[in-house]
Amino acid sequence: MFRTLISAAALGLMASAALAKSEFATADEATTMVKKGVAFAKANGKDKVYAEITNKQGQFTDRDLYLVVYALDGTVRAHGANEKMVGKNLIDLKDVDGKEFVRERVELGKAKPSFWQDYKFTNPVSKKVEPKSMYCERLDDAVLCGGIYKK
Repeated sequence: MFRTLISAAALGLMASAALAKSEFATADEATTMVKKGVAFAKANGKDKVYAEITNKQGQFTDRDLYLVVYALDGTVRAHGANEKMVGKNLIDLKDVDGKEFVRERVELGKAKPSFWQDYKFTNPVSKKVEPKSMYCERLDDAVLCGGIYKK
């Protein structure tokens, strides 16, 4: 009887751990959130989606996953991790390896309706520069993106 109770408890713990959300976002979660952001923009307008993305307590921030929007000239229209970036043109911004990731992102946005992009960026949770993959979709004259930090 005791062994059965221990086994049942162990199975319950394993099942709840499997159902619990990971500490870090996944590629599927990033893709889903970007699509949700695009749908929100189409339903409510760009101004409302920009405000909702920039709101850190809004629906477009989850753990280390947040959305950003860049105009195709490199100007930040919304930023889920750092509202101070909104309105700034970051076309020449480089990552720690010298990659002009904003320039690359807007060029990819001009050429493709959706894409993944790799670069390095500061993780808002760990506060460390980490490899990042960003999923983006074009939204008229901008790209709306959400990314994951690779562990």
